[in-house]
Amino acid sequence: KAMYIRVSYDSKPDSLLHLMVKEWQLELPKLLISVHGGLQNFEMQPKLKQVFGKGLIKAAMTTGAWIFTGGVSTGVIRHVGDALKDHSSKSRGRICAIGIAPWGIVENKEDLIGKDVTKPYQTMSNPLSKLSVLNSSHTHFILADNGTLGKYGAEVKLRRQLEKHISLQKINTRLGQGVPVVALIVEGGPNVITIVLECLREEPPVPVVVCDGSGRASDIMSFAHKYSEEGGESLRDQLLVTIQKTFNYSRNQAHQLLVVLMECMKKKELVRYENMNETIRFSMQQDAINILGSN
Repeated sequence: KAMYIRVSYDSKPDSLLHLMVKEWQLELPKLLISVHGGLQNFEMQPKLKQVFGKGLIKAAMTTGAWIFTGGVSTGVIRHVGDALKDHSSKSRGRICAIGIAPWGIVENKEDLIGKDVTKPYQTMSNPLSKLSVLNSSHTHFILADNGTLGKYGAEVKLRRQLEKHISLQKINTRLGQGVPVVALIVEGGPNVITIVLECLREEPPVPVVVCDGSGRASDIMSFAHKYSEEGGESLRDQLLVTIQKTFNYSRNQAHQLLVVLMECMKKKELVRYENMNETIRFSMQQDAINILGSN
């Protein structure tokens, strides 16, 4: 059973956190892992999937983390859901996974309408539909409604503000420490590179862990990181070609994204690349504290 609420896209983050703590009776996390990545379905090689799942679960279990995702059962969120499902079948420890999705994108949303009700929800996806089903391995859902149908966007600002608000909650009053937030990047389209830059520009910045080897945006960032030291025109040209190919972009579009990517590289001390072909360390809480402490 999962708890869910449909809210206006401009709901205040303090009211949402109040609901989560008081109504849903969640304890403030010691770490917030915010997962971003591809929304289209993509295959992960079984070994990568296993390494990713194990690393994520271990990070969440050892720190008492909350995991934030986009909530629907596609792309990276499906892989997170599979890891959660695998964990819950073997262990009693429940991980708090909160899906923040736009109401307008949710398949069978009519089944969810009602106040203080328990509703059955069909999680089988309809291949012909443009909408997406919620992922059944999540424990909670916040569904942001801005009146649109079949479109993403309503949830973006709400999620960002809620993450920021959680990061300001003092979990260690003696040290005056807030909740560390880490962005975890898996695969991803061009918008994911923009999300990374927004994380790095936050005050204080949100450290980023990129799963190198997961594909598309993650691999482009990793490639840029590896070679940004030597830099030069040949790297720029190679990146432009790779961006064009990967995202089916015109040269002009690729150029605009390259500017964003190069801005990310200026703050590369805040980004860690996990090689998905090895075991993932995912010591994210320590990362967040180290990175934020050293700035």
